[in-house]
Amino acid sequence: MSKCILAHDLGTTGDKATLYDKNGELLRSAVTSYETFRPHNGWAEQNPEDWWDAVCSSTKELLEDSKVNKDDIAAISFSGQMMGCLPLDANGTPLRRSIIWADQRSVSQAEKLEREIGRNNLYGITGHRVSPTYSLAKIMWVMENEPEVYEDTYKFVHAKDYIVKKLTGKFVTDYSDASGMNLYDINEKCWSEEIIEGANLNVEKLPEVRSSFDVIDGVRSSIAGEVGLKPDTPVVLGAGDGSAASVGATVVQEGSAYNYIGSSSWIALAAKEPILDPERRTFNWIHMNPELYVPCGTMQAAGASYSWLKETICHAERAAARDLDLDPYELMNLSVEDSVPGSRNLLYLPYLQGERSPHWNPKARGAFVGLTMRHERKDIIRSVLEGVTFNLKIISEIFEKEIDFSQITAIGGGARGGAWRQILADIYDKDINIRAVTEEATSLGAAIAGGVGVGIFESETVASEFNPVEKKCKPNPSAVKSYDELLPVFKKAYHSLLDVYDELAALDEE
Repeated sequence: MSKCILAHDLGTTGDKATLYDKNGELLRSAVTSYETFRPHNGWAEQNPEDWWDAVCSSTKELLEDSKVNKDDIAAISFSGQMMGCLPLDANGTPLRRSIIWADQRSVSQAEKLEREIGRNNLYGITGHRVSPTYSLAKIMWVMENEPEVYEDTYKFVHAKDYIVKKLTGKFVTDYSDASGMNLYDINEKCWSEEIIEGANLNVEKLPEVRSSFDVIDGVRSSIAGEVGLKPDTPVVLGAGDGSAASVGATVVQEGSAYNYIGSSSWIALAAKEPILDPERRTFNWIHMNPELYVPCGTMQAAGASYSWLKETICHAERAAARDLDLDPYELMNLSVEDSVPGSRNLLYLPYLQGERSPHWNPKARGAFVGLTMRHERKDIIRSVLEGVTFNLKIISEIFEKEIDFSQITAIGGGARGGAWRQILADIYDKDINIRAVTEEATSLGAAIAGGVGVGIFESETVASEFNPVEKKCKPNPSAVKSYDELLPVFKKAYHSLLDVYDELAALDEE
C-alpha cells in the first residue's frame, strides 16, 4: 500500500484518529473518549494519561480495522485543544491534571495581569483579550496556589505537545498554540518579555516554538510498541485545532474565510496581518503557515441554541422523528422553510451561556423579543437560527472593515442543514460554500501538516485540491433586504437589555 498519514485530533471530549492516503482521501477514523473532571464550579481538568491511552488505543484500532501495516505510516501528526496548562517535570511526567481551555478559575489572575500590562497593550501584543480562558492566567493560578508544582515544572505544554513529548522526548509547541497563551508576541513571533516580566513568569518554563510542519523526531523505540507504530516513524508537530481547521476548510490564502457551526460557532479567515479591533471584540491566532494569521470571533451558543430548542420546545418534532426514524432536526428544518425570512419580526438573542464575541459579556441572557399572538412554532424555530446568524454577522462586519471577502466556507454539523445554509447566505449577503469535507476539517488539516512535513505535499494550499466545493448557496435579494432591516433592531435589543442582564445576574448571586 502507498504511504499513509496518521492524524490525531485531541479534542475536548475525545481523540479522533484518522488515516489519510497520499491523495488526501480519508481511509478510516476511530474515536476514543476521555473524561473531563470538574471538582469545583468553573473548573475543568483532564488527565493527560487519558490522552495518551486514547492515542494508543485509537491508533491500534485504526490500523487493525483498515488493514494498513504500520510500515506504511509515513508520518503521525496532530491537532489539539488549545489554551491549556499542563505542567511537566524534566522527564515529561505530568505534575497535575491539565487545566483545559474551558476552566475559568483564574479570574483574579487575569485581573492582575490586566492591571500590570493594560488591556489594550496586551491585546496589541498577543492579539487576544486578557481572559482566564487563556494559558497564562492558568499558569499564574498554579504559581499562586500550587507553588511546589510551579517550582518543579520544567515546561508548560498543550495537549498535542504532551503526546509529541511522549513519542519523541522533545518539549516543543507550535506557533498557533503559542499564540493562544496570552504570552506570545504575534507580531515579533517570540515570547513577550513585557508580559513575562509583568506576570513574574520564568521564561525557561515555556517550550521551544517550532513550525507546525517540522518533523520533531522519530517515534522512540522504547514507546513504539505501546502506541502501535514502527520505531522512527516521523512525528510532525501539527497545530492547535483552530488553525488546523482553517487549513482543512481551505482557508489558506488571504481573504479566504470559514464559518464553523457546532455547539459553539466562529468565523475565521486568513490574513497577512493581525486584525486588531479597537473594541477588542475579536482575536487572532497564528496560522499553520506562520506567515499568515487567523483573525477569529467565537460565539458561545450556536448549535447549542438549536439543541436547547429541540429539547425544551420541540417535543412534537422529537416524538414524530422517533416514529418516522428521522433526525428531529430534519423536521425542525422543515418548519424553518415553512416560515418566512425574519420570522415575522421575531428576534432571538442567542445568549444562553453569556457571550464571547462580539459582546464579551458573561451576564448576557437569551431572549425572544417581539412575540405576538400571530407567531407560530415555525417562526420560533426559524428565529433561533436567524438570531445565531445575526450575532455572527456582527463578527463578520468587523473583519469586512479590513478585508474584502465575498464567500465563506461552512463547516461543522450546522453546515449539513440546507435551511440554515440559506439563512447564512442571506444574512451575510455572501456565497456559502459547502465543501466535500465539512466535519473532518480539523483532522484533514492535521493530516496535511503531516504530509507537508515529510514532503508528500508541497504546502498547505493542497487543501483546496483535497476539499473542493460541492455546493454553493447564494443570497436571495429579497431575504437580504428583510435581514438588513432587522439587523439594527437585533443590535439594539441586546444593548437595551444590558441593565436587565446585570440585575438578573445579581439575583443569581443572592
